[in-house]
Amino acid sequence: MPALLAVPNVSEGSDAAVLKRLEVAFGRGTAVLDRHSDADHSRSVFTLAGRPGALVEALVAGAEEALETVDMGRYAGAHPAIGALDVCPLVWLDPADRKVARAEAIAVATQIGGLGVPVFLYGELAREPGRAERAYFRNGGLSELWLRMESGELRPDFGPKLPHRGAGATLVTARPPLAAFNIELDSADLDVARVVAAGLRESGGGLPGVRAIGLVLSSGRGQVSTNVHDPLAVPLGEVVERVRQLAEPLGARPLEAELIGLIPAAALVAYPADVPMRGFDPALHVIERRLAAATD
Repeated sequence: MPALLAVPNVSEGSDAAVLKRLEVAFGRGTAVLDRHSDADHSRSVFTLAGRPGALVEALVAGAEEALETVDMGRYAGAHPAIGALDVCPLVWLDPADRKVARAEAIAVATQIGGLGVPVFLYGELAREPGRAERAYFRNGGLSELWLRMESGELRPDFGPKLPHRGAGATLVTARPPLAAFNIELDSADLDVARVVAAGLRESGGGLPGVRAIGLVLSSGRGQVSTNVHDPLAVPLGEVVERVRQLAEPLGARPLEAELIGLIPAAALVAYPADVPMRGFDPALHVIERRLAAATD
């Protein structure tokens, strides 16, 4: 039976007690390979490894814990979000396991809907092409989602017809590994970060499969926050170099980067030494090595 990954994203980045409870819930019958928390984004990303069935149980337990401990009425993070358990992708490493991952994702979505939280399928599980991007649901935030659901414009794939009062809604998919990767600039100018992000993302004529937003952190640094949907075809070094090219005419340059979660080894080919990844440890953050260590 194949081993799969799951990468639940929770809209809490600083409350240690809440994060511990979530980690315990997500760890029921699975291996928690990583947890990355960010107070500015008000977000924590867990990376889990487990067998089909066990992963579903752990993700639903984590969804229940998020429902009880994360109140979206108080959400003030820089990262777009519509739910306590905001995003819940099931991840296959071997293309032969794609069908299993898709079935697990549907099982997770069904059970989270049963908790009273509406669930929307996105990515390759989207019921129609217009619903494939997370931004389709997130634009305008949770308040806008309420209006769209109340009007009947937007209907969930599972669960109630309106968002949960505290937990909002959850997005679910199945996919291969992607890279959540942030690049910090030596500029505190929000416009610079946004212009670089606009030129970097695929929809702006940038790199294929790259989604990006620009923001400013509490440290004063601008950040280009990205999702690289195929980090084997577009390795992280290529993303950094494109950011360098876009930032230079604006009087800025990339200083430091940050990886959220784990990444395939091949995504690190030709990574530039002058833009270090803060806290990166290949033994902990490369998928192949982390999985090998977890099964020893």
